[in-house]
Amino acid sequence: MKNLKWQTPKSNMKIQQRFNANHLKLIAIIAMTVDHVCDLIYPGFPVEPMAIGLHFVGRLTAPIMWFFVCEGFYYTHDAKKYMLRMGIFSVISHFAYCFAFRINPIPLRTGIFNQTSVMYPLFVAVLVLWIQNTDLPMKNWVKHVLIFALILSAFPANWSCIAVLAIVGMYNKRGNLKAQMNVMALYVALYAAVSFLFVSKGYALVQIGVLLVYPVLKQYNGEKGTAKWMKWFFYLYYPLHLILIGVLRTHLYGNACLLF
Repeated sequence: MKNLKWQTPKSNMKIQQRFNANHLKLIAIIAMTVDHVCDLIYPGFPVEPMAIGLHFVGRLTAPIMWFFVCEGFYYTHDAKKYMLRMGIFSVISHFAYCFAFRINPIPLRTGIFNQTSVMYPLFVAVLVLWIQNTDLPMKNWVKHVLIFALILSAFPANWSCIAVLAIVGMYNKRGNLKAQMNVMALYVALYAAVSFLFVSKGYALVQIGVLLVYPVLKQYNGEKGTAKWMKWFFYLYYPLHLILIGVLRTHLYGNACLLF
């Protein structure tokens, strides 16, 4: 049975490491809130110093979430329950996300980008990890086709297929934070390049902010933390804060869409 304590190799452990998993998740929540409030204050992702600065801080969220999806999958006692929880969470979050930013809840009705929240790619990533690490009664080519289809299905979501690829790549480098960050940076650079060419140059520029996560994750001490309620806090906070954003968006802008 796997050790219940989340650990990193001793070679990576240092005296000054003082953040447990709960601390890092709280940092991700704060950064995410800053990012979404910025969307509310500065709709349409304008290239303005304050907006860019706030979104820059918000880039901390995704890589911390990706890191802990890797940890969560590695240490889970029941991968199927973990997948089910993530799947339910992604469905609930989809409607909260669409309400927050005024997006048609039926995907692809109004475009091919930002059609659902980042929680769907997280769910897909867990599903892909399970397929890769489980001896399933299927031929390898079938498994590869299934994985490709799952990754492709995340394309219209926030962070697109990149979130899935980054998590899978980081999981394969688990235990080596520097290697994980290199994989993450490579995929985010690809995401930024596509964004620069086809979506928004300002949005592409902001992705540099993910590099801020390295010194933060270096402080991770490998412990879960004593506040057990934090396990469920994010599952509740994410859709609830999006609903609040949606209420404020309706009050301030009516039916206007906040995203570009």
